[in-house]
Amino acid sequence: MKTTSSLIKLIIFALVTLVTFGTLAATIANISFGDRFTYRAVFSDVTGLATGQDVRIAGVRVGEISTIGIYKDRTSAVVDFTVDRSTVLTQGTIATIKYRNLVGERYLALDQGTGPATALRDGDMLARDHTHSALDLTVLFNGFKPLFAALGPSDVNALSGEIISVLQGEGGSINALLSHTASLTSTLADRDQVIGATITNLNTVLGTVDAHDTAFADLLDQLQRFVSGLAGDRAAIGSSLTNINNVAGQTADLLTKGRPAIRQDIGNLGSLVTLLNKPSNTAAFEKFLTTSPGKITALTRTATYGSWFNFYLCRLDGRVVLPTGATTSPSYAVSSARCS
Repeated sequence: MKTTSSLIKLIIFALVTLVTFGTLAATIANISFGDRFTYRAVFSDVTGLATGQDVRIAGVRVGEISTIGIYKDRTSAVVDFTVDRSTVLTQGTIATIKYRNLVGERYLALDQGTGPATALRDGDMLARDHTHSALDLTVLFNGFKPLFAALGPSDVNALSGEIISVLQGEGGSINALLSHTASLTSTLADRDQVIGATITNLNTVLGTVDAHDTAFADLLDQLQRFVSGLAGDRAAIGSSLTNINNVAGQTADLLTKGRPAIRQDIGNLGSLVTLLNKPSNTAAFEKFLTTSPGKITALTRTATYGSWFNFYLCRLDGRVVLPTGATTSPSYAVSSARCS
């Protein structure tokens, strides 16, 4: 009886421990076991967003990205994401792609914007006017490239190090951060002309892009199709490159072997051109070019049945000069139907 009682207590303790450990693990990993709704959202740009990334409301994870694809208009992207059933989204919900950390990972943030408070149903879509894409830091930094070129590298590096230290919670002094910020601000004040030129250049670039937005969108779409086609034909392209290399080697070898004959042919061609350029030979050559097509056609028809010629003599006229100086004109004619 004592052994049975101890065994029961051990089993109860193990069950309680497993339940507690599972609950703690689910809490830490923010895992939800309830049912979920699936929604869709249309974005103009989803660069950096990937399946499996978080969907958050006020910083709390409520779902994840399930799929990402091209929208039917071929100029936008559609994102499918799941949200816990306990979370209610309305027709005024705004979906924004935000940066999760300094290495560029994103997440989808949901906020209640202006609009009807009617709840969305499972499978509903948020249109483009209810979504915001993430800020493209590359474009921003490229726009400020002249400004960064004018700043001191040590000040920029020190400021970046303090910001990273503070944001990552690895120490760092707020006072040092503020002092470097003040130093950077003073430097920016001394570079007001550079800043003004940068802003002017950005306005010019943005104005040009806005004036050609349709052409720019078509260019991006065609570039995407071109890249997709190259990706689909990468095996054939790789094989063709290998074959081109072989052809180049064989051609080089052929030219090496045929160079003496080619040099001789070119010399003979020069002699032929000189001979044909003489006035006495020009008329004969032009007559040859004029009459050659008909003669070649007749020869081709004659040699149709093999590499030989069949001739049938229908008429023969000649002139023979005898040793005595007299001449005779023999003549021969056949009255066959084929000669008529």
